[in-house]
Amino acid sequence: MKAILKYFILVLALTFFGTGGQAYGQATENHNSKITRNLEIFNEIYRALDLYYVDTLAADTVIRWAIDGMLMRVDPFTGYYPADDDDLRQMATGKYAGIGSYIRYHEKLDRVVISEPFANSPSLEAGLRAGDIIISVDGKDIKGMPTSKVSEMLRGETGTTMELCYRRPGTEGIHTAHITRRTIQVPSIPYYGIMDEGIGYINFNSFTTGCAREMRNALLQLTSQGARSLILDIRDNGGGAVNEAVDIVNLFLDKGIKVVYTKGKQPATNHEYFTTSDPVAPELPLVVLVNGGSASSSEILSGALQDMDRAVVMGTRTFGKGLVQALRDVPYRGELKVTTGRYYIPSGRCIQAHEYDHNGNIKAIPDSLQKPFYTRGGRRVMDGGGIQPDSVVTTDTLPTMVYDLANSYIFFDWVTDFVNRHPTIAAPGEFHVDDSTYADFCRYVREADFKYNRRSDEAMKFLRQIARMEGYLEEAEQEMKALEAKFAPDTAKDLERLRHHIVPYLESEIIGRYYMQKGVLRHTMPQDKVYRRAVDLLRNPDGYNAILKEGDKE
Repeated sequence: MKAILKYFILVLALTFFGTGGQAYGQATENHNSKITRNLEIFNEIYRALDLYYVDTLAADTVIRWAIDGMLMRVDPFTGYYPADDDDLRQMATGKYAGIGSYIRYHEKLDRVVISEPFANSPSLEAGLRAGDIIISVDGKDIKGMPTSKVSEMLRGETGTTMELCYRRPGTEGIHTAHITRRTIQVPSIPYYGIMDEGIGYINFNSFTTGCAREMRNALLQLTSQGARSLILDIRDNGGGAVNEAVDIVNLFLDKGIKVVYTKGKQPATNHEYFTTSDPVAPELPLVVLVNGGSASSSEILSGALQDMDRAVVMGTRTFGKGLVQALRDVPYRGELKVTTGRYYIPSGRCIQAHEYDHNGNIKAIPDSLQKPFYTRGGRRVMDGGGIQPDSVVTTDTLPTMVYDLANSYIFFDWVTDFVNRHPTIAAPGEFHVDDSTYADFCRYVREADFKYNRRSDEAMKFLRQIARMEGYLEEAEQEMKALEAKFAPDTAKDLERLRHHIVPYLESEIIGRYYMQKGVLRHTMPQDKVYRRAVDLLRNPDGYNAILKEGDKE
């Protein structure tokens, strides 16, 4: 127990004092004495808990509760990763050792199923397919296990072999596969290509180690294939390595430009990042697609290109993460990821959208407190609240039924059955769900007695309660009944009414089973509202240039 307590105290001390063991210059003696006093209190409380609590508690678990409880109140980005936790390494490198497949939980079966094997992965080479139901891993039945636990079992040391037993819908018996784990590289660029004449497209989903090199190669190939403009899609890209973001910005901006700089409590956390080489495509017209899932390094990339008037940013406002983290070693080969400062992009603005009171509370910075900054060409941009696009394009709201259906096992199972009945389908962009296929899907959904969360029902119940409380119910009863009749559940009617929403999801899921993620992107992008707007803008040079030269927006 003493070793565990010393370990915990070291983690806390490193958090507050750094690996050198010296207090911050700003810290007062009073502040340091408070730290010492509270660590002594914690030590005594845990000692008493260990001695007197009625049950024996696992030290690793209880101390981890304390660590996580402390860090979660600091901000959402500070966290502790012990030596046996692969999450940090995968976030940084995009690599892990395993079988190479996405998995998902199937609520009806209470089991995890294969949802998509990766291209050229051990799982695909072993013959696994989307829809396969995992029965056991190395002889251990996984029924009832959450996805995270099964994922843990599928991972392991590179070169080790595991036995996976599974059942395939439409076939008899249990199948067995012996799969040798190897290093899996999750691609940072799932797809790139020329989908509209002269317009290149790159889908970029993570800033992992080496992604700038991948981006450079993709850009060079697209320009060699005749791309005269580019759409860079970083929607839902949650960020990653700052230096990779700077190197990607450098593909489009001249050498010697300050892309981002950081400021923190300690002088050692202050850094400036400059472009260091000649650009690959300094004049290529560029549209960057963003949304609320574009965060951190995605905001450095889009914000720097916006501040330098180098690209039109299109979509919806980004997440607003203007904080930067660094890794600190802790005893027993663990890592502490700690927020060390804020970052600022070329105009001088910080785009952090939230304040943390270190009590676990998060408060958005109101628009009224945002300050104006200016791009190189004089356009007005704001700090706080993320990156506001130059061209705002919102996506259509997804009906509740479609969301629940697309995430249901019924949807997944029907597609699995479709694949079993159709060995091949047309190529991405050419395949379409026809009337007979959709009718078959609707019949399957009705027979499965699909239930979905009808927000209109909830709203009507709430409206009735309010009307009753305020004395209007009797007077409004007829109108209420008419509304309830209008909103009465009718699965068959809703499936037909929402067909134009449901079919794209069906096609994406089916395409993914045959052509994987690349095929899905190739198939869905031409139907994407934001992508279409970007194509239209790049085909209109006057409109594109007008956005980049409009000066003060206000």
